Amino acid sequence: MTDVIFFDLDGTLVDHRSAVMETIGRVVRDAPGATAPGEELVALRWALEARHMREYLAGECSFAEHHRRRVRSFLPALGEPVPGTPELLDAWAAERHLGPFAGSWQCYPDVLPCLDALRRLPRGPRPAVLTNGDPGQQCAKGARFGLLEHFEAVLTPTELGTAKPAAYAAACRLMGTDPTRAVNVGEMLESDVHAADRAGIWLDRYSGPRPHRPPRAADR
Repeated sequence: MTDVIFFDLDGTLVDHRSAVMETIGRVVRDAPGATAPGEELVALRWALEARHMREYLAGECSFAEHHRRRVRSFLPALGEPVPGTPELLDAWAAERHLGPFAGSWQCYPDVLPCLDALRRLPRGPRPAVLTNGDPGQQCAKGARFGLLEHFEAVLTPTELGTAKPAAYAAACRLMGTDPTRAVNVGEMLESDVHAADRAGIWLDRYSGPRPHRPPRAADR
């Protein structure tokens, strides 16, 4: 019997990729002095997100500092000067990236019907969000689309002390269940699917290529 069902957030409940692409497009359009073609800037932006997010999840920097590192690395490619203080870097990130990014969030249309169906089950599993994102930003996404009322908890590395995939076991302990009685639904094979003890459900929403697309693994 499944006791808890964990859902990843970005790429599973909320369309992270489309929001990022829309934001990158706006940033590139506003940078006439860019030193590279648009498609190269998009690839660079994805690469910087992956690199500095890994640093944040490894505990090497704060969430705010990981954004600063991305801005420092990205601005030269835009042909723009790099601000010399953390405050100015934060201001650039808020105005040019985080604000437009938040305005571009969209919830996938199948999410609320799925959560409503789970709620109607007579002895259904307890739903929770298990995400590697920042708790403030992730809760803001959940509140925007009325998702929070469907979940017992929104669990991030801040609460669990570790990031996925290791966070799966920690999340089970916090929810008071055994990993063999939980299911994990997410878009990443390694951190969402392979981490689950009993069942990991790969929700592959993208039919085309994407920078961090996991390889298909029929044997899994």
